[in-house]
Amino acid sequence: MIATRYLQDLGWRAFFQSQLVGEGPDSVRPARVLAVHRGRIDVAGEAVPGSIELSGHSAELGIAVGDWVLVDSSGPRVTRVLDRFGVFKRRSAGTVAETQLIAANVDTLFIVTSANRDFNVARLERYLAIAYEAGAFPVIVITKADMVDSVDEFVSRAAHLSPGLLVEALDARDVDAVDVLRPFCEPGQTVALLGSSGVGKSTLINTLAGTHQDTKAVRGDDQRGRHTTTGRSMHPLSTGGWLIDTPGMRELQLVDVGDALDDVFAEVFSLAEACRFSDCSHESEPGCAVLAAIEQGELDPERLRRYRKLLAEDRRNTETLAERRTRDKHFGKKIKTILSDKRKEKGRKQ
Repeated sequence: MIATRYLQDLGWRAFFQSQLVGEGPDSVRPARVLAVHRGRIDVAGEAVPGSIELSGHSAELGIAVGDWVLVDSSGPRVTRVLDRFGVFKRRSAGTVAETQLIAANVDTLFIVTSANRDFNVARLERYLAIAYEAGAFPVIVITKADMVDSVDEFVSRAAHLSPGLLVEALDARDVDAVDVLRPFCEPGQTVALLGSSGVGKSTLINTLAGTHQDTKAVRGDDQRGRHTTTGRSMHPLSTGGWLIDTPGMRELQLVDVGDALDDVFAEVFSLAEACRFSDCSHESEPGCAVLAAIEQGELDPERLRRYRKLLAEDRRNTETLAERRTRDKHFGKKIKTILSDKRKEKGRKQ
């Protein structure tokens, strides 16, 4: 099958085309997933229904917004999810060790924060790790620039997080100001927005897409926002591209982003290569280049602390459920042995 202009405008490219070699009957056609609901998905494609019920095998495929799927229109049913060139994911909330898919096949990630108390360097580092792991180009968008005397400090702090990082400060309601983001929204391009509630994501979408999503003001007492978006979906843009909105996520537990953290904290990773020991933990080891840089004022100790924290979190969340149960079981046996020895020792003393 040769991709048409319509499919290309949806984001179809050679990476997906190459996966169709030897594919089945003509009734099976590619479609882009625009929204995922409980038990069904909304899709766009040629000669496919706009909504498809998920049941049986198709419900177990782990479909995310932005995925490309193959649809047997005679069903209609989803027969396959095509391989992704990248996916945003996080550890699901709660105690169950599962991974939640956020969006797939995204070219650019707009990391949205605001010029107020929501601005949080540690949270931006999390979002950057997700972007790098998914192979998306990150752009930090600082909204509500019109509400402060100067955005220079916000821009400077964000720009120093990663070499060559693009940072834009703007009023999300201003059409002219938002034009700086439109080169990322050309036909065939997919952008996604990540940010906590109340930073102006819905306002930014309204301006970019010309839609009218509900928006809510931040709370006056703490400048934190109220949730407006409650699901993930793709929106067509007037420039021809597509935009994926996500719910506000103040809690974003990292999973399987270890290599990306080395990119986010590139200066720490570079220094670590000069440490005397290859397994240096950068705590008290002799010959630690990272600690030496801190002593010389070349590295912010808070930056190292956040790096360690995210590494530990990623390792913990990346464990499989079976591995975690085995580890907890061994730990439980160790505790029981210690308590038993203590009781025996106490008995001998009596």
